[in-house]
Amino acid sequence: MSFQPTISNEQTSALPSAHFDGEIMVIDREEQIERACRDLASQKIIGFDTETRPSFKAGVTNKVALLQLSTHDRCYLIRLCRTKLHNSILKILSNPKIIKIGADVAGDIRSLHVLRNFKERGFIDLQQIAPRWGIEEKSLRKLAAIVLGHRVSKAQRLSNWEAYSLTPQQQMYAATDAWVCITLYEALMAAEPTNPKVEIKPYAAEPTERVNLKRRMTPRKETHRPTRHTTQQKQTESKK
Repeated sequence: MSFQPTISNEQTSALPSAHFDGEIMVIDREEQIERACRDLASQKIIGFDTETRPSFKAGVTNKVALLQLSTHDRCYLIRLCRTKLHNSILKILSNPKIIKIGADVAGDIRSLHVLRNFKERGFIDLQQIAPRWGIEEKSLRKLAAIVLGHRVSKAQRLSNWEAYSLTPQQQMYAATDAWVCITLYEALMAAEPTNPKVEIKPYAAEPTERVNLKRRMTPRKETHRPTRHTTQQKQTESKK
């Protein structure tokens, strides 16, 4: 099976909508995390995504509010604005034996590193591997349209992900975004690649990303510059 390289917005809008049919679990308390991570730790592949409350002010960026980790039939919506990025979650994100599938993985990883530093392993970015099948599109919406023949709604993307409770529409949107990554990956892997020179390899941060991240994570050292008064005082003392 071959895939078309691009698709228009009009063609995408005409497709039937994709939605997650499994169980959606909202995790907003620490005591829920261990049980969720036990399930996730038993999986070989999971879908991955994050959501952040949009900022409409130039130069202002909010911290990531939601982490979505989905199996084939259950999606966990971990509300990082209500609970911390727990060690049990980091073990999932750092386990190379659990394949995490996402789109624009670099952006999601950067937002999580703002909360806690960790070594990400086992991530595959759909944007990086899609060219192996001749696909030029990058957005999850258009990747799903080309590969699955379904449209992923983006209607809730700019909603408030830090709200007291997530609406059913937000929950479905977030769960679908993570789950569809698994479905996309498996559909691609079942098809014959048209450009096999493009390798399928786990996501790894570029060296410049690592340097910038290290700078952000390292607290600045306080430096005390001598004031004019201090300099004059030292000069007077030396003359004595």
